Amino acid sequence: MSDKANDIANLLAPTVQALGVELLGIEYLPAPGGATVRLYIDVQEAERATRHVNIEDCEAVSREVSAQLDVEDPITGNYTLEVSSPGVDRPLFQLEHYARFVGDSAKVVMKLPQDGRRRLQGVISRIEGGDIVFTVDGAELKVAFDNIDKGRLVPDWAALGLAPEKPGGARKAPAKAGDAKRAPAKKAKKKPNQPAARKPRAE
Repeated sequence: MSDKANDIANLLAPTVQALGVELLGIEYLPAPGGATVRLYIDVQEAERATRHVNIEDCEAVSREVSAQLDVEDPITGNYTLEVSSPGVDRPLFQLEHYARFVGDSAKVVMKLPQDGRRRLQGVISRIEGGDIVFTVDGAELKVAFDNIDKGRLVPDWAALGLAPEKPGGARKAPAKAGDAKRAPAKKAKKKPNQPAARKPRAE
């Protein structure tokens, strides 16, 4: 995550935790006209075997986080708040996330090029200290976690029943991460010299 996303995540994590779910990470995407703040949440570890994040979880987090952002005011300018489940192609924000999915495929974008590349896709083979060892095209490649800008799992579409039924067949369109479980986006518009707690928020 970027420094800005980390700051916002540290601010909001206790609020999300208090609602009985875990804040996996945040994407902060600045753009002309307003940024997007996207939160990814998951059930807490003790519940992962029995339930998944649902739309009610996303909506509850959206309400509480929206109110907190109004008061704390960590974002300059207009922004859109989104709260989503991680989906099958879940983003990986922490070293522990990579450790949890050893044996699965992932794609990552690196901050600095390594071996002439900034992007790679391979199997997460193991964790060595602060490094992640990927198997890429049959060869191992060690990447420092601190050099990863962003990472995401690559789903096994065949195992999910979404691969083509025969060569040249049409693939079913996979749902994007969190599509089925995402709270409606909320837009915040800021006005100069107005106290943060009273800033209007239009749905």
